[in-house]
Amino acid sequence: MSFLDKIPMQTTVIMALFLGFAPFVPEPHIWSKIQMLIAGTLVKPIDMLDMVFHGAPWLLLFAKLARLGSNRVQ
Repeated sequence: MSFLDKIPMQTTVIMALFLGFAPFVPEPHIWSKIQMLIAGTLVKPIDMLDMVFHGAPWLLLFAKLARLGSNRVQ
């Protein structure tokens, strides 16, 4: 997990905001993919890959925050 420690927090926040929400208009892309997942219409491989692409920065940010929280507890 040392690779998470090497990534600056500002970088993960910027990645999550810009790559995670892009394109911003008419609605954030990750939001439409989550809606498709809930509705059960996320079946095309390109849509699944798109969700992974737009969701990965958020997963990285959450992992970084969890790692920071666990380091403070010790």
